[in-house]
Amino acid sequence: MPDDDAGDLADLAEQLAQDGESRQEIPPVDGALLGADISWPQCPPGMGIPEKRTLGMPMPVPEAEYVVVGLTNGPGFTPNPCLADQVDWVGDHQLLLSAYAVASYPDAGTLEDYGDQGPYDAGSRLGRLKNVGYQQARYNIGNMGTVGLRTPIVWIDVEPVPDFEWSADTTANAAVVEGAARGYVDAGYAIGVYSTPHLWEQVVGDLRLEVPEWRAAGETSREEALSRCGDDWSIQGGEAVLGQWVEQRRDHNVTCPGITADLGRWFHQT
Repeated sequence: MPDDDAGDLADLAEQLAQDGESRQEIPPVDGALLGADISWPQCPPGMGIPEKRTLGMPMPVPEAEYVVVGLTNGPGFTPNPCLADQVDWVGDHQLLLSAYAVASYPDAGTLEDYGDQGPYDAGSRLGRLKNVGYQQARYNIGNMGTVGLRTPIVWIDVEPVPDFEWSADTTANAAVVEGAARGYVDAGYAIGVYSTPHLWEQVVGDLRLEVPEWRAAGETSREEALSRCGDDWSIQGGEAVLGQWVEQRRDHNVTCPGITADLGRWFHQT
């Protein structure tokens, strides 16, 4: 079972999310807003790590009003190879912006490199795994600074990562996610999670951070994505913010009910 750090983490994240002084002032908008998410698949073909070569997939549709930009090229410690260009694209189109990052389980070398770097007890296995997660967050924060990406929240993507598999121990996996969450919170960011109830449980078991949720619906429809805002699709006990669906090779998103009343909690105005 994960330890009590998750409860403290949720409290701190909620406090940061409710801090009005840190939000961008964006007028309330009625109704659900259409948006998108992009990352390494939208980079020009042939970039990135060998396991995750970029695909040149299409950018968001003109109707999109916000974009969530991915920081990683698959697993942790691998940057989105065209992050700077994508941040510029969002800015050039004057869209709202936020960020997400994939969390992943370390191999032996990564655990050796980062296991003793962080706020957790490096004398325990779970402490070392939390430190690795913490350093994944710090790595992504550094890349955001380099390209000038500003966001009030970082969404932690928790799902199976092909070619970079999670362990069979959900408690160990949860330790990595807890460490990543703390890394963002310690740097002043609010956090949320991206997943589905099934994938979350498969990877991290019964871990409950009770932070906001971005809920995936797969290759379905806007209507199905909106339905994921309901309580029956709760991932880990947090507020439903976005529903995502895939259509015509694009990741589309829609805001859940009530979210547009305070867009500055979720997005930076570029």
